[in-house]
Amino acid sequence: MVHKELRAGTADPASALTAEIADTARLLFSAGSVQNTLSRIVEVATATVEGCDWAGILVVVDGQVTTPARTEPLVTDLEDLQRQLDQGPCVDALHRGTVTYAGDFALHNTRWPRLGPQAVASGVRSLLALPLIDDRTRGALNLYARYPDAFGVLDRARGLLLATVATMALSAAHSQEVAEHQAASLHMALANREMIGQAQGILMERERITADEAFDVLRRASQHLNIKLRDVARTLVETGERPDTGDASGVPNPSAR
Repeated sequence: MVHKELRAGTADPASALTAEIADTARLLFSAGSVQNTLSRIVEVATATVEGCDWAGILVVVDGQVTTPARTEPLVTDLEDLQRQLDQGPCVDALHRGTVTYAGDFALHNTRWPRLGPQAVASGVRSLLALPLIDDRTRGALNLYARYPDAFGVLDRARGLLLATVATMALSAAHSQEVAEHQAASLHMALANREMIGQAQGILMERERITADEAFDVLRRASQHLNIKLRDVARTLVETGERPDTGDASGVPNPSAR
């Protein structure tokens, strides 16, 4: 994990920032799944952005806004509150795609009059909301602080860089999950096809019928038993028992010939 103090003693600020971005990218891109990436983003945020005490992420999934990652329960409470009130920095960053900063909820309540007092009561005085938006992701990274004006210009710039890297990491994680799902689906399809082929072979040899007739037996059994064709085939291969097609005679349907 990259810590706030890690680069503090580095003589060259530009080199320190470059190294920090590289470390952040390495951490986020190595997280693996989308959920792991989300969780790591909030961890990195509290570790690297000066003044950030808690962090959370809002994302839109299937039209619903959720908080899939946060460092403390109060983050979820405040983000739920902003959704309910339809006001607050997190909502603005999410829906408008703009960086939104609340320097002090105790003093500046005209923009979010219903949110401010409740945020202060929760122990939050300032909030920096950063959009996470690309073709695959629509969300906001939200940094909370217990002190007013906790995020200076450099902290906001660091937060924006983190949000940029985080968006790319989330996109990569989404792509990886899609590829893994497609590979798993292909593997399952091939396995099902092999299982059905084995079941057809058993029926063809045992009943001296054609491949089409054997498949028709499996199909009719699937309909009669109301189970998937692959499950009918698996039962036949594993038990050797002819599947029940509902035919009184138990012989292949003459119409299939």
